[in-house]
Parts: sequence; C-alpha cells; structure tokens
Amino acid sequence: MSSATGRGRPTIDDVATAAGVSRGTVSRALNGGRWVSPEAKTAVEAAIKATGYRVNPHARSLATNRTGSVAFLLTEDHQQLFEDPNFSILLRGAAAALADRDVSLVLIMAGSPAEQQRALAYIGAGHVDGVLLVSAHSGGRLLTDVVESGVPAIACGIPLGHEKKMGWVAADDREGAREMVAYLRGLGRRRIATITGPADTPGGITRLEGYRAELGDDLDESLVRHGDYGRESGRVAMASLLADHPDIDAVFAGNDRMAAGAIDALRAAGRRVPEDVAVAGFDDSRVATETTPALTTMRQPFDRISNEMVRLLLQVIDGEKPAAMTLPTELVVRASA
Repeated sequence: MSSATGRGRPTIDDVATAAGVSRGTVSRALNGGRWVSPEAKTAVEAAIKATGYRVNPHARSLATNRTGSVAFLLTEDHQQLFEDPNFSILLRGAAAALADRDVSLVLIMAGSPAEQQRALAYIGAGHVDGVLLVSAHSGGRLLTDVVESGVPAIACGIPLGHEKKMGWVAADDREGAREMVAYLRGLGRRRIATITGPADTPGGITRLEGYRAELGDDLDESLVRHGDYGRESGRVAMASLLADHPDIDAVFAGNDRMAAGAIDALRAAGRRVPEDVAVAGFDDSRVATETTPALTTMRQPFDRISNEMVRLLLQVIDGEKPAAMTLPTELVVRASA
C-alpha cells in the first residue's frame, strides 16, 4: 500500500489499487457513497488512510457541484457581533461543527438593506452550499428572498412567517419565560414587570407570550416595556417602569444585557437587588456573571443550537426536507433573584 511513496502525492488510482476496487468505485465513495457497497466503502476508507490520499477540494466541487462552504448570515450591524456574546458563541459553535465535517464557514454581516442585497446576490450566485440564518427580523424581505432563492437554509429561531418553508432550531422561549415568571412568583413577588425584546424577533414575541401566559388573570399590561436587546434600552425601560410603578418588586428582562441595564437603573434609583426588586434575564451569557449581583437567568443551549443547525442544514443540502427543532431551556439561579 505504499505505491505512491517517492513519486509525489498519492492519486485516486493509488487508492483504487490499494483497496482492490475500480477507480469509479473510489470516486463514488468520495462523492457520497451512492451505489457503493458497505464492504467497498470500508476498503476505500482504509486505503485512503494507508496511502495518505487527500481529496482535491476543487476537483470535488466540480464533480459534486458543491463549494464545500456554508454562510453564517448575521442580519445585524457589525457592532453587534462584538457587543452581543450570543452571536460569537453561535459563530464559534457552527464553525467547529462544520470543521468536523470538512466544510468551511463564511461569515456574512448584513445589517442594512444594501448589505442584505449584496449578501443575497453572493449566496444566489452559488458561492456557498447553504445558509445558517441568524437574527432575522420579520417584516423585511430577507426571509422571503432567502426562501425564494432556493438555497438550503436553516434559521436560528423561528423564521416568522416562513415556519413551513424553512427549517429552524430554537430554544423554547415561551416555556422558558413562563418558568422564569413562575419562579419569581414563587419567591412571593406580586408586581412583576417585563422588558421585552424587539417585537419583530421570535424571542421578543414568544418570551412576552410566556410572561403573559404565566400571569394569566394577574396580568397588568402597563408593566410591559419594550427594548432592543441592548443594555441601554434595559436601563431606559426600567427607569420608565419605576417612574410609573414604584411598587414593582420584580422584573423579567428578555435577555441578560437588558437585565443588566435594569440593574443599572435600579442602583441609580437607590433600589436594592434583590431585596427591593428581583431581576431576572434570559440567555445565560457572560453578562450574567459580570453583573452585581450575579444574574438569575434562563440558559439557552447555544452549543447544541449551533450543532443542530449545522446538522439540519447539511441534511437539506443533501436533499432532505427542512426540519425544525425546539430545545429546552434551563433555569439558572444566582443572587439577583
């Protein structure tokens, strides 16, 4: 099995000779294994290891009409990649999962309409085999354009309005929010406010639904404020709540950054956390351990989300129908509530 030694890089013919199969069988095994028996596939894999043969990615892309790369399409401005730790966690997880499958990741930032159009042109031109779509907002054209492009895509979070046309992986935002509010009620808190995420995002919508569902007949809509997931929006919303409802004794924020902003506002108003007002967030990002006091929050399984997104996307690329998956969240209790 050392026929290639001393005469350059091993070839597909060397693999065929070592495996005792035809060149065509090796080619089919390398390009998906269709019409290759399990015995022949095992022999080819052993021969590849023995000869040190490495696939020529350009030749493979010509043979399979694939690029061997996937786009991570983040529909936020560039600053958010650095300010919101969730995006970098998802990016790292997706890159690692793809690397395990010998697929490259292409990061595309598309926060503005012009950037989104350039991204769609790039994707539609066939430069990638599929798209991992992160932080898509409803109301714009992007989700529709991605679906209409025919390029395989999987969304992080429910693709609002396109749930039956595109696969997705999401944390159970509604149930997670409901569990958090139930936890706060279990502490004896009765005036529980919420600061929601944007109303055009799945998390902004479904976490508010969970809050409302848990409170039921005790719901007071005047205790609802809307933020943009940024820390400053949490501070502004909390200040507004305190001005209108000084008897608030708990607040559930739709993410950790807004919860941190709420703590800023409470501290500025001379309120103690959690003695006067309990504060809870969502995500369990690094922000949750950097606040004072540390933040009680609802953990999203980001590593699993990115892994499942990659798995489902590669299935769609291989011709399977899009699938959807909802993953459970986990209550993490710290000092803020």
